[in-house]
Amino acid sequence: MTSIMLRIAGESRNAEGGRTYRRLNPVTGVLASEAAAASVADAIAAADASAAAFPAWAAMGPNARRAVLLKAADALATRGDLFVAAMAAEIGATVPWARFNVMLAASMLREAAALTTQVAGEVIPSDKPGCLAMALREPAGVVLGIAPWNAPVILGVRALATPLACGNGVVFKASEICPHTHALIVEALEEAGLPKGLVSLITNAPEDAADIVGALIDHAAVRRINFTGSTRVGRLIAERAARQLKPVLLELGGKAPLVVLKDADVDEAVKAAIFGAFFNQGQICMSTERIILTPEIAETFLEKFTARAAALKAGDPAKGDTPLGAVVDRHTVEKVEALIADARAKGAVVTSAGAAEGVLMPAQVVDKVTSDMRIYAEESFGPVVAILRAADEEDAIRLANDSEYGLSASIFTRDTARGLTLARRIQSGICHINGPTVHDEAQMPFGGSKASGYGRFGGRAGIAEFTELRWITMETQPGHYPL
Repeated sequence: MTSIMLRIAGESRNAEGGRTYRRLNPVTGVLASEAAAASVADAIAAADASAAAFPAWAAMGPNARRAVLLKAADALATRGDLFVAAMAAEIGATVPWARFNVMLAASMLREAAALTTQVAGEVIPSDKPGCLAMALREPAGVVLGIAPWNAPVILGVRALATPLACGNGVVFKASEICPHTHALIVEALEEAGLPKGLVSLITNAPEDAADIVGALIDHAAVRRINFTGSTRVGRLIAERAARQLKPVLLELGGKAPLVVLKDADVDEAVKAAIFGAFFNQGQICMSTERIILTPEIAETFLEKFTARAAALKAGDPAKGDTPLGAVVDRHTVEKVEALIADARAKGAVVTSAGAAEGVLMPAQVVDKVTSDMRIYAEESFGPVVAILRAADEEDAIRLANDSEYGLSASIFTRDTARGLTLARRIQSGICHINGPTVHDEAQMPFGGSKASGYGRFGGRAGIAEFTELRWITMETQPGHYPL
């Protein structure tokens, strides 16, 4: 068991009144971590500390910030074993998923380091003689970063890296479910030489989350908010921030479709669908939740897909002898089971790799899903996938778009030109042709549409989210005015 303290002004602190809360291992039930339960006063102190450290960081040259972020990437990578242990204890993650988190998160820090010299402006021709007009991007101030538990290292680093590259301070609100994992990120940043107090770490008890986040959104120094999590909570955050006229970057829920057309390479589609639906037990915002099949390939695809899915057993991630690990809690199992029961009662055909044992849930496939079933529209966020039968190609695109969500999507076809045409018709922030719905790279503009949120993390697109674009002029000739 690890004890996590707040990190404010470069110092470890207990929460006000010494309050703590506990996170239990979802598999064994033993204590995984104990963390400080911050108060609103603690949150305000964290924002004050980041605001105090921000001006010096913002004034640093881009290569100085780059050097720190590159060191942070190395410091994070060297903590690989610590992240594996923390993720297994707090969220039941498998070793491959934890290692992938560390690898991509280190890449994100290196990409952020490369962005420091890309925070650029331009000279704009002015109609006024002798007027030099410039558009400059400058740091916004303090950024509130709120990260979830499901990909904790990737999404924790994502909440921090580009804001820091742009010269901002950050208040990092860790997930209540994985405080130790998120604290390791801040530890790596500080080891790399990040200025004292620039990043504040806040951990809080679940029942205090709304008050803590509300106080941070309202804090005068906080000028940007980024949140990755559920659509329900994202709406609440956006509403609170709107009252303060503060921009928000939201990456929310998903119901990703994988469309298999009649000319697809079925074997490739099956591989991508298995990976997309069941990697990390389906607990990824990009997870393939709907497989949409055209009639010509439906039976062939299903025969191969269900055979592969039947082998996806779940087990204790600490043992590492099964392809799937644990889901995050028993509630996830209950939700998936309820979705399956509802679908079965309405005529769906269910193929299962086995019944759930506690939080260990094997792969589940629900075929012949129709629009009156809950699983058709509701995000499952678990090891289950819905199979939808399309009447034809046009119907397949209709089904893909028949969702409130719009994060990731995928199309399989041998006609790549046709695939590109159809990809542009799918209403999602991301679409892959002949690849899985689960795909992320540090330099790509990542984000969704509709109920999956707005704004873009990643690469140069992220710079616009965490900077202010200012118009500055300089007069080089005597002025002539009508008055």
